[in-house]
Amino acid sequence: MKLVIVESPSKTKAIEKYLGSNYKVVSSKGHIRDLATSGKFGFGVDIDNDFKPNYINIKGKGKVITDLKKQAKNSEMVYLATDPDREGEAISWHLYDTLLLNDNNYERVVFNEITKDVVTNAFKNPRKIDMDLVRSQETRRIMDRIIGFRLSKLMQSKTGGKSAGRVQSVALKLIVDREREIEKFVEEEYFTIEADFNDFVATLEKYHDKKIEIKTEVEKDEILSKLSNSFKIESCETKEKQRSSVLPFKTSTLQQVAVSKLNFNSSKTMRIAQKLYEGIDLEDETVGLITYMRTDSTRLSSTFIDETFKYINGKYGPEYVGAYKKQKKDDNVQDAHEAIRPTSIKRTPESVKKYLTNDEFKLYSLIYKRALSSLMKNAKVLSTVIALENNGYLFKATGSIIKFDGYLKVYGDYESKDEVKLPDFANYKTNILVADKIEGIKHLTKPLPRYTEASLIKEMEKLGIGRPSTYAKIIDTLRERNYCKIDHKKFIPTEIGIVTTDKLQEFFSSIINVKYTAKMEKELDEIAEAKYVSKEVLAEFWKEFEPLVDIAFKNMEKKEPEKTGEICPECGSDLVKRNGKYGEFVACSNYPECKYIKKEKKEIKEIMDCPKCDGKIIEKITKRKKVFYGCTNYPKCKFATWDLPIKEKCPKCNGILTIKNNKKKCLDCDYEEK
Repeated sequence: MKLVIVESPSKTKAIEKYLGSNYKVVSSKGHIRDLATSGKFGFGVDIDNDFKPNYINIKGKGKVITDLKKQAKNSEMVYLATDPDREGEAISWHLYDTLLLNDNNYERVVFNEITKDVVTNAFKNPRKIDMDLVRSQETRRIMDRIIGFRLSKLMQSKTGGKSAGRVQSVALKLIVDREREIEKFVEEEYFTIEADFNDFVATLEKYHDKKIEIKTEVEKDEILSKLSNSFKIESCETKEKQRSSVLPFKTSTLQQVAVSKLNFNSSKTMRIAQKLYEGIDLEDETVGLITYMRTDSTRLSSTFIDETFKYINGKYGPEYVGAYKKQKKDDNVQDAHEAIRPTSIKRTPESVKKYLTNDEFKLYSLIYKRALSSLMKNAKVLSTVIALENNGYLFKATGSIIKFDGYLKVYGDYESKDEVKLPDFANYKTNILVADKIEGIKHLTKPLPRYTEASLIKEMEKLGIGRPSTYAKIIDTLRERNYCKIDHKKFIPTEIGIVTTDKLQEFFSSIINVKYTAKMEKELDEIAEAKYVSKEVLAEFWKEFEPLVDIAFKNMEKKEPEKTGEICPECGSDLVKRNGKYGEFVACSNYPECKYIKKEKKEIKEIMDCPKCDGKIIEKITKRKKVFYGCTNYPKCKFATWDLPIKEKCPKCNGILTIKNNKKKCLDCDYEEK
């Protein structure tokens, strides 16, 4: 028997079916080891011994590791088939080391999509673990551990902030800097002048061939006084323009478009994409619907291109067949994987809709149509510009109509197809047009907008900080740590977010900045390419970083906790607000002499009668502030569920139904609402 180890349990069924009865496919359920929290500063790294890491088994993974060891020992060959990225390579190495494998009894297998042909072909072309990729991941993990542990402890002791990080803190700085630009911005008024001709509007642009700017009411009124209602057609030009088809998705662009078009946050997008990649149960097969979703490449395989060209020709006609656009060279692009695309262009969204949840269908449709339209012809647009003269003042109006829809035939739902039609001036009998009205319109200049998830991800990618797979986690951390809040989908830094940024810039501006973080990303890439040595990169970083930390611990002013106006009932000192592991709480300012903590009375939220006893199901909260639902008769009645229970009974077994993401699921059988 041959053993195959993957990361996710949801992949095992499909892969085992592809490979046949001689293979057993099992899951490691993600990472099995991580850095210890022992040693200097709890890094789990021997700073004085070339930053040698000390790995320990992750808590709760003991049974998984024991089972894997037993199965590996009884197998003739072990295939490590974890995800095809640096994180996956590192997991394979940890499995290799923990399971005591050797070069004679293991192979590393990678595949970019979970389909039969791709998976079986990958097993025909195995390799060994790429230790350069492992070292790159390990270096990132060590560096993030060092910065995270040292700066988080500093922030907790000095500012009340909960954490700081190599990329997280730079992303927060972008948000804070933008907020300060907005606060400093002084709006100015300006005017435009428009001539309304009933079926189109022309705007003043020039005076005697010089661009005109109108900054005051007086200037506006003076110009209006010189204009008549009669305009002479100076010129009218119509040109055909190409509207280029879009590139297929990479991780960052998928997250951006899903935010703006589907209203999915980046975490939700990646969670659904992971499910589409790992496999969906169709009528007669389990198959991954999309390729690997963590990529910064827009490259497509020749097989997919050929298949798609044939599909376009057959469904839409030869006039819609486009060309493959090669990705422009970019220093930040690793190009390890293809773009995110459907595993088969023949597997249309409608053909698999009944097997998907509503959100899965929306995201799959977006990915499918983006990849398909990327290989279709450009749209053709007829653009008309008319110039009108009035007493030396030149007005212009622009219109456009789509002559050939091209890729918009498929992707038009996600892009604006607004057309502005102008009259057919060529058939006018006169070159004089009379305006119904001419008016000056007041405007106010506006500052740069606050970042949305989409624009923050775009900016991080442009600046080369972080990696596509980390954007969602970074954004989640900023929210969870209360460093920023979301208002109308825009990031606004909180007071603690601003204080944390200011303190980090006061003491760590040479490290917590865009340039340094982008440089570090490049060095991590070069470690993966064997151009840099891991221990040298870490030694250089440590030499610069640790002295700054020492100075900050000595000299950073400590923020006094906010008083609540209440008195401690045990010692008479002031009660103050403090931040802990599980959020904000109120405690005595005389800590550690007085350890009083105010217990908040929580309103009980009743959901329904308990289906197991005569108690009530209420909303409960774990120590980690996670909501679940349980019975008031606990521990006598141990009914509990993470998902919201409802009074409606299961149509299949009359069991208990819960609801999550507007989808009903039974706790007692396999019923799940489609």
